[in-house]
Amino acid sequence: MTPFIAEILGTALLILLGGGVVASSVLKDTKSTGSGWMVITTGWAMGVFIGVFVSAPYSGAHINPAVTLALAIEGSFSWADVPIYMLAQLIGAMIGSGTVYMLFKDHFDNTDNPAGKRAIFCTDPAIPNTIRNLMSEIVGTFVLIIAVFYITGAELQGEEGVPVGLGAVGAIPIAFVVWSIGLSLGGLTGYAINPARDLGPRIMHFILPIQGKTDSNWSYSWIPIVGPFIGAALATGLHLMLN
Repeated sequence: MTPFIAEILGTALLILLGGGVVASSVLKDTKSTGSGWMVITTGWAMGVFIGVFVSAPYSGAHINPAVTLALAIEGSFSWADVPIYMLAQLIGAMIGSGTVYMLFKDHFDNTDNPAGKRAIFCTDPAIPNTIRNLMSEIVGTFVLIIAVFYITGAELQGEEGVPVGLGAVGAIPIAFVVWSIGLSLGGLTGYAINPARDLGPRIMHFILPIQGKTDSNWSYSWIPIVGPFIGAALATGLHLMLN
């Protein structure tokens, strides 16, 4: 499997399981309707675990443009490969969210909650405040990236035959980090902490024929893109200073 395909597959699995747990909780008449935030954050964390574990041997399991940017700034990942990885992540996110819609279409049709339907695809702030919403994504991603460096340090040395990235060894601890971020900080904006995770599904929300959908809130969409990139750069800068 090539790194490009691995990043598509890993990101698609992440979004399929993450978007799926939101759909199961938000949409009407599923077996777990109304299951709540604990279930949603747990589902996203397990999605990270599976996406990382599957793609790690082939691509390093970035499955997040913020991770890719951080590793490039840090110097352990080639800048020439950054666009390839980010494109794969975006494609994977679109495939994953599109699959969620296909599987849950009957429940989408039975649900009269336009904002809830959009939440399955992309993030929105609980209280709109541009500065604090942006800070939420910066800080959440900062926590993720600083954890990536200190949890998966061995995988960043570029051993022969091992792609630089999270590595399979990081699957479980990084899943716990994402779970913790979701529980502690996610209630503010829905914790994208991953530009592809938000942009890819937002594009799918825009183009899919979802019954009774609202707009895709493009005026907010830059925050879950810019915020994670800033958070990743700051975390990488701190890591370089301390090491």
